[in-house]
Amino acid sequence: MAEPQSRNDGGNPRSAQIVTHRAQVIPTVVPMKLLETQLSKVPDSSVPAIAGATAGIVSGLTVCPLDVIKTKLQAQGGFSKRGLIKDHYYNGLTGTIKTIWKTEGIKGFYRGVVPITLGYLPTWMVYFTVYEGCKSRLSEEEYFRQHSAVAHVVSAVSAGACSTTLTNPIWVVKTRLMTQGSHTSYHYKGTIDAFRTMYRQEGFISFYAGIVPALFGLAHVAVQFPLYEEFKKVFLPPPESSESQKVYGILLSSCLSKMCASFATYPHEVVRTRMQIARAMPSENGHYDNVFQTIYKLVREEGWRAFYSGLGTNLVRTVPASAVTLMTYELIVEQITKLKGSPKL
Repeated sequence: MAEPQSRNDGGNPRSAQIVTHRAQVIPTVVPMKLLETQLSKVPDSSVPAIAGATAGIVSGLTVCPLDVIKTKLQAQGGFSKRGLIKDHYYNGLTGTIKTIWKTEGIKGFYRGVVPITLGYLPTWMVYFTVYEGCKSRLSEEEYFRQHSAVAHVVSAVSAGACSTTLTNPIWVVKTRLMTQGSHTSYHYKGTIDAFRTMYRQEGFISFYAGIVPALFGLAHVAVQFPLYEEFKKVFLPPPESSESQKVYGILLSSCLSKMCASFATYPHEVVRTRMQIARAMPSENGHYDNVFQTIYKLVREEGWRAFYSGLGTNLVRTVPASAVTLMTYELIVEQITKLKGSPKL
């Protein structure tokens, strides 16, 4: 009597393919379901923080090269007037790209990528958490329900003040790393070395260089975010519209609001950049000691055009950065909200 054959499907190629396919899919599907399960349990108050942090990381990695170019253009006037570099060493967007490529290579475009990414993460995490929290609180007041634009301005300024104060040290280090070169007296091996060296040589106060013009820059968010909220009312389609229509509405709203705010408030960024590099410049070349002295020196030595140094590059950088940040934020908030409203997996 013949022995019964064991069922092992070893000789069936199709069965083997199915088993292999399942083995490849399961390791991918299980972590995704676990992630979705955990996200569905996120408290409502934590959603803006998670979405903001993610948006900050994506934005920082995306725009770092353009941020380097903008920062060098903003800073070069201060160096050239003190004989540290020749005038117009960085000449416009394309000229600056060529100079960085020639003198520093591809690494030059990513100087400060660590602090800029680490900076954007807490900046937007804190910003959106405070912004959404303020909007929610203010919506409980009758006056702010009737004057939503005022509520958006108050929320934007409050959020901007918190995030700016907490993250200013990171942005000072970023500026130093992006502007260092053969013409500077400061040379850092990296982010950690910059923090250590600045603290040792210049003290804790160096990390808050430029904080006053940075706080003046709250006017930027006071313009941008109320406009963004108003533009969304105009350009965002009804809820039942397709995802692509929503993306288009967010992109248009973010780009227009960012451009308006940039034109209105750009000079403070130049003043802030000059003050951030001032403490590391040779004392015989003069410092930008405070906001008013910096403004006076810029007008006297370089003229009013200095306040718009790198504006074109800044728009090329900030408009896409704003679009990426707000798009990422809105989509993540939407997805987490859907998961929280759906049955548990």
